[in-house]
Amino acid sequence: MSNLANQEVSYLENQKLLVNDGKTYVLTKRLIDIIGSSLGIILLGFLFIIIAILIKLEDPKGAILFSQKRVGLNGKEFKMYKFRSMISNAEEKLQELLKHNEVSGAMFKMKDDPRITRIGKFIRKTSIDELPQLFNVLKGDMSLVGPRPPLPREVAVYSEYDKQRLMVTPGCTGLWQVSGRNSLGFGEMVELDLVYMQKRSILFDLKIILKTVLVLFGSKNAY
Repeated sequence: MSNLANQEVSYLENQKLLVNDGKTYVLTKRLIDIIGSSLGIILLGFLFIIIAILIKLEDPKGAILFSQKRVGLNGKEFKMYKFRSMISNAEEKLQELLKHNEVSGAMFKMKDDPRITRIGKFIRKTSIDELPQLFNVLKGDMSLVGPRPPLPREVAVYSEYDKQRLMVTPGCTGLWQVSGRNSLGFGEMVELDLVYMQKRSILFDLKIILKTVLVLFGSKNAY
């Protein structure tokens, strides 16, 4: 069977799987998201305050949180929150750095990105910068587990095959993040997301969350 035929079969299988998703799974997943994000916000509140102070000490004029438009379920756009890890005019500097992109496909990643602040390097390395996304989970824009939410400019160059990633709620962590993260190209990320979509269950979600916790502070691929 050709690669194109394989992609078509995969697309049809995902459509069928998502249509047949059980209400029990959907409701249980949402309940876990609400409880998990609420507990995370409460238990990590002190860490939030410390990181906020450090960000302000390094760059008093910049904001503590950084919000960015992302694309979620069925192409709906939302604002995703992070602790600010870059200089205030980072987006303006992006065009100058696109030629240094270190990953393939519709993403931009640069290991020694000059826009990243000193505290930013630390919170990115430990993925602490992602913690404000717990508020996105609480709101329902994101889930604890799911595909990485892409930028609108990334989605603009997606193929129909790539757009399958948008058929489920995006997550704070996922199979891509615990399988190599930035050492993998865009195509590999898409394939891992499709594998997740086909295998997803409460048990699989919990396994990914556990693996995320185990690799969080030891990751060499976060940047």
